[in-house]
Amino acid sequence: MSAAHTPPESTSRLGRPSAAVANGATNVAQQKELDSSNASTVAGSEWTRRDLEGDVEVPPEERPKPPMERNLEGEEIVWVDWDGPNDPENPKNWPYKRKWAATLIVSAFTFISPVSSSMVAPATAEVARQFGMTNSALIAMTVSVFLLGYTVGPLFLAPLSELYGRSIVLQLSNLFYLAWNIGCGFAQNKNQLIAFRFLAGLGGSAPLAVGGGVVGDVWRPEERGKAIAIYSLAPLLGPVLGPLCGSWIAEKSTWRWVFWATSIVDVAIQTLGLFFLQETFGPVLLDRKANAIRKRNTADAEKGRAVIYKTVFESKETRSVQEIFGRALFRPFRLFALEPIVQLLGLYMAFIYGVFYLFLTTIPAIFANVYHQSPGIAGLNYIALGIGLTLSSQVNARMLDKYYKYFKKRNGGHGEPEFRLPSMIPGTIILPFGLLLSGWCAQHHLHWISTDIGIMFVGAGMILNFQAIQTYLVDSFTLHAASALAAASFLRSLAGFGFPLFAPVMFHKLGYGKGNTILAVVSIVLGCPAPWLFWTYGKRIRMSSSYATAQVHKEPESDLT
Repeated sequence: MSAAHTPPESTSRLGRPSAAVANGATNVAQQKELDSSNASTVAGSEWTRRDLEGDVEVPPEERPKPPMERNLEGEEIVWVDWDGPNDPENPKNWPYKRKWAATLIVSAFTFISPVSSSMVAPATAEVARQFGMTNSALIAMTVSVFLLGYTVGPLFLAPLSELYGRSIVLQLSNLFYLAWNIGCGFAQNKNQLIAFRFLAGLGGSAPLAVGGGVVGDVWRPEERGKAIAIYSLAPLLGPVLGPLCGSWIAEKSTWRWVFWATSIVDVAIQTLGLFFLQETFGPVLLDRKANAIRKRNTADAEKGRAVIYKTVFESKETRSVQEIFGRALFRPFRLFALEPIVQLLGLYMAFIYGVFYLFLTTIPAIFANVYHQSPGIAGLNYIALGIGLTLSSQVNARMLDKYYKYFKKRNGGHGEPEFRLPSMIPGTIILPFGLLLSGWCAQHHLHWISTDIGIMFVGAGMILNFQAIQTYLVDSFTLHAASALAAASFLRSLAGFGFPLFAPVMFHKLGYGKGNTILAVVSIVLGCPAPWLFWTYGKRIRMSSSYATAQVHKEPESDLT
């Protein structure tokens, strides 16, 4: 149903129209006709705005019904919103099975693309021999160039998801990734391989750009921790399992099957997505609702009665392709340039991701050169990284929501994104400890299990920080979560591309002990102050943000409850 009332900018906190709108109201008969037939959506929009601004709940019968609005051309404007607080079409009111279906499918997309990013790592020696590559940086680029696609893709795919919806962008991008990933298996020279890898990364970046937005669309803040924990584990666990499988493929078969194997799995995931991944983005869903109402009410136009149907997300703007894409396309760049939250957390996330991919590309060398293991056996050491990621993620999945509910209760029932930060504290300590342990154990040729324990701690520290940062960004920029994550992933993926390029030279000159010590010191300097700074000053920074405050005070789709 639709509602005839003033847009969000022209309505007071209690929904009373401003004087300017009230003076321009149309005749009482038309007002009563629209109000009586569309009261449910009026109540829905008032409920949503009150949830958004943190006020006490107003019962439906007490919610005022403001008069409909006319624009300067005399056209009636009907504002379309959810049908009350429990509208089943609102993704936040979906049944848990439907929410988890969306979350798990998105996590599967987010898993398979990073598998491809690193699965070729154990096979780089065979690739180098076949294509006559001798430069260590060029060899490393066959792995890391995939992440260069990750830096570019989200900046365009996130805005597209806010225009056309999450589902269509995810699935079409995945098909693009699939085509070029298959092409990598048929590459005939190093230039083709590097180019195809870049293009595959471009399509494969969509889940990283859009997946966090899907989680923010369907889950409320107090429910979001577990979903984010699963979603954020996928892009880290995927690159761990990839080399584990790739090492045996490289040893028992040809490196080309590394790409063909991931393509087969991706076809299965794509099939599941076609059946189970539904649209979750509120503005797009309300656009569809407005279009349906517009078609049903064509009789108004035939009677000469000009009626414009707008969603409450539009306010005085329109959701035309040109205007929305123009705004959304530059939003990640503006967030990256102007938002201290995105800049600071993005910088630390970039370092974590860079270290992660540095480990992915150096683990085969460590266990081949120091411990003299075959490619297949050396690949088994990725299990240590996977154990650290998985165990830490499962513990944190339970603690994220507990922390949030505890501090929300202490804060008078009002949730804040800063309540996601406590799990960063152990993460910023465990990560440098793991770097020091793994580096010096490898340097002194201690038993391989000691190096694996250090690698396990690296994985545990990474995922604690990764999950806390992602959840904090989603909570801070819920409506524009895709753009915020896209801005953060730009730095992150750039580091993932660059770190493996200098790693061989650094470890050759400094050794694993001193090299990892440098990384540990940087992680302490960047990471340890972060949770304290954002706990103390995070809200003040958010209140100066046009995007974060717009979500709190303007956007009706907020999920602060």
